[in-house]
Amino acid sequence: MAITPGSAAPRRPRAVVAGGSIGGLTAALLLRDIGFDVSVYERSRSQLAGRGAGIIAHEVTLRYLVDSGRRLDDLTIEGGLLRYVDETGGTVHEAPSNYRYTSWQALYRGLLELFDERRYHYGHALTAVRQDDQGVDVSLSTGATERCDLLVCADGVSSTARSLLLPEVEPSYAGYVGWRGIIPGADVRQGLLHELRFDITYQLLRAGGHILAYPIPTADGHSDGGDIFLNWVWYRNVPRERFRWLMADHEGTLHSLSLPAPSVRADVLDELNAAAETQLAPALAELVLSTAQPFVQTIVDVEVPRQVLGRVCLLGDAAFVARPHAAAGTAKAAADAWALAEALRKADSLDDGLARWETTQLALGRQLVARTRTLGDGAQFERSWRPGSTDLLFGLWAPGDARFLPR
Repeated sequence: MAITPGSAAPRRPRAVVAGGSIGGLTAALLLRDIGFDVSVYERSRSQLAGRGAGIIAHEVTLRYLVDSGRRLDDLTIEGGLLRYVDETGGTVHEAPSNYRYTSWQALYRGLLELFDERRYHYGHALTAVRQDDQGVDVSLSTGATERCDLLVCADGVSSTARSLLLPEVEPSYAGYVGWRGIIPGADVRQGLLHELRFDITYQLLRAGGHILAYPIPTADGHSDGGDIFLNWVWYRNVPRERFRWLMADHEGTLHSLSLPAPSVRADVLDELNAAAETQLAPALAELVLSTAQPFVQTIVDVEVPRQVLGRVCLLGDAAFVARPHAAAGTAKAAADAWALAEALRKADSLDDGLARWETTQLALGRQLVARTRTLGDGAQFERSWRPGSTDLLFGLWAPGDARFLPR
């Protein structure tokens, strides 16, 4: 290994990863593979579940699992067509999609199985960071402290690390939210399951906003024999004056970034269902109305001026939060992790590797946020989307790079 910390005593460099979701786990596995002694600290007290539901698969997101021997067909469902429908359900546009669909849970469980469970610590939230010339001291919510050569912060949209190190950077509300839901295929009417099973289906709403639906595998990654979920996301404009009404739970507590399903009030759910009945194509309306517990995510933009601060780096959503319309948020976190490991493997020093990594990933993050901002505003407010435009294709580095070539 080319990297050695600034110490005369030969030893493995020590890395701490704050945040044990897909980006954090990918980073931990890759740093371990190039010779780091790695521990992951996750704020949740138990295994993560249900984060983000469906995901459009990307090669970089699946890369570690595929390289470790997992079959692509065990991790994903192969799509058939990309369709746009109108409010009657009639097809407006149709073309081969070449996308694959997966679930957050399938990816997370697969990566977690490959990491040493003794080094993955639940119930430890990052609370403070201090640095000197030799390394980083990490304070955790349990009272424990860790000394490391490198701290990788992959603690998500509401990143504690970002708020500590770059307090001036805050999420910027985009003016709309994403309602999400998943339904087991076994609970869906057979005709609806047949219609939506292998397609990604869009509807652009006349008043602005859009909805999409696509199939995803079960949590263990299996999709054989009809064992799938149907996943949907409905992007709805919510003016600031209505935001508190929407995002306040049963107790009146405001949730600024996400409102989990059990916290959605009955009057809010009634309004969603009424809108589905009058605004959506029949199949998509049925999908929404059949979902017992949909949840809400606020759509925000986040951009940091730096991803490296001393021996601390910000990875994935801790650094850049792009709107979901390029289907690249999870891919960006995985790409950050792969680029970090590669930069450190090739560098002569830890500091040099981090500097090289920051240059490339800052550029990628800025490009992605700018593109998804344009996409989101076009669909939600400007109504400028044109079905069939290649600009609308999913991708991380460029539109369309999320597609898989037919085998």
